Amino acid sequence: MKRIFTAIPLLAATIAPAAASMQLKSPAFDAGDAIPVRYTCDGESVSPPLHWGGVPAGARSLALIVDDPDAPGGTFVHWVLYNLPPSVTHLNAGVTPEQGAHGARFGINSRGQAAYAGPCPPSGVHHYHFKLYVLDTRLPARGHMTKAALLQVMQGHRVGM
Repeated sequence: MKRIFTAIPLLAATIAPAAASMQLKSPAFDAGDAIPVRYTCDGESVSPPLHWGGVPAGARSLALIVDDPDAPGGTFVHWVLYNLPPSVTHLNAGVTPEQGAHGARFGINSRGQAAYAGPCPPSGVHHYHFKLYVLDTRLPARGHMTKAALLQVMQGHRVGM
């Protein structure tokens, strides 16, 4: 069976009108393209490289959520990463909790792991949303948060939202 992985990088932070627009990209694939096998369960299942810029002044940290709203059981969370320093402009491929991600914390994915979970759709076309949030604070470092817990803690701390 051939699996189809489609990436839809999205920027979830709305930047204040006076600030430069942020962009989130991967040098491994373009928005709307298939995610290369290396970053899926059919390959090495390593996180893809990501690049961004234009972080607005006042940012204290960044958070990244990668999910698949097309999963049969509801949205599947592939990656949760938070407390990235605002000076960081990229993540290399294959970032793991052991290697560290510029001091960021790994949250819990839908597999119950504090790690990246490569896409592995059972069938059909799935869309993977890469969302980068700009926050005006560093978040609590206790434990590993799920996407739901992270979204709750981020309330009132999103820059430009």
